[in-house]
Amino acid sequence: MQISRTASRVTAAVAVAGATVLAVSVPAFAHVSVQPEGIAAKGGYATVDFKVPNERDNASTTKLEVNLPADHPLASVMPQPVPGWSVKVTRSKIDKPLTVHGEKIGEAVTKVTWTADGKGIEPGYFQKFPLSLGALPEDADQLVFKAIQTYSNKEVVRWIEVPQEGQDEPENPAPTLALSAATDDHHGTAAAAGDDAKSGADDDAADAHQEAAADSDGGTDTTARVLGIAGIVIGVAGVAYGVLAGRRHTA
Repeated sequence: MQISRTASRVTAAVAVAGATVLAVSVPAFAHVSVQPEGIAAKGGYATVDFKVPNERDNASTTKLEVNLPADHPLASVMPQPVPGWSVKVTRSKIDKPLTVHGEKIGEAVTKVTWTADGKGIEPGYFQKFPLSLGALPEDADQLVFKAIQTYSNKEVVRWIEVPQEGQDEPENPAPTLALSAATDDHHGTAAAAGDDAKSGADDDAADAHQEAAADSDGGTDTTARVLGIAGIVIGVAGVAYGVLAGRRHTA
C-alpha cells in the first residue's frame, strides 16, 4: 500500500514537471517585425527590414501593407526591389508640411504595399522587405508601423496593436522601430567614419607609447645587467687579490 502511494506521488510529480517543461518550451508566435540595418538614429537616415514570417501550414503570405506613422511623417521613403514581389508606394497630403533643405513638402508616403507575383511566402519560410527611411524624427524614441498581412486563403492578420511600456506584449503587436540617440552626421555615416579614424589614431598613439615604454624598460634592464656583471667581476678580483696577498705575507 505504501509503495503504491509513493508511486502515485512520483507519477504526479513527473506529470507536473512535464507540463511545466512543455509550458516553458512552447515558443511565442512569430509576428511581423522591423529592425534597422545598422543603427536608426534620431534625425538621420536608415534602412530597415520588415520581417514577415508565414504562420500558416496551409496558406502562403501573398500581400503585406505597411502604414507609416502619421504623427511623424517621413520625407524620404524608398523601397528596395524584392524578387517575386511588386511594390506600390502611396503618398498622401499631410496636416503639417515638412521642411526639407529649406523647402516645404505637403505630401509624404503614408503606405507601402508589397504584392506577390507568384506563390509568395510559403509555409515554413519568411521574407524581408527593406525600406530606406528619413529623416527620422528627433523628438521621438520609437516609430510604430501598423502592418496588415494577407494570406492566399484570404485570411487577413492585422498587426496594429501598439505595445505599451510596462505591459505584456499584445496578441497582434505592430512593428516598432526603436530610435537611438542622434549623431553629429544626420546621414549616420560620416560621424561613424570620424569616430573610427579617431579611434585608430588613439590606438596608434597608445601603441607608440607602449613601444617607447618597452624601449625605456629594455634600456634600464640592460644598464642594470651591465652594472651587476661589473660588480661581480670587481668582487671576484678583490677576493683573488686578498688571497694572493695573504699567501705573500705568510711566505
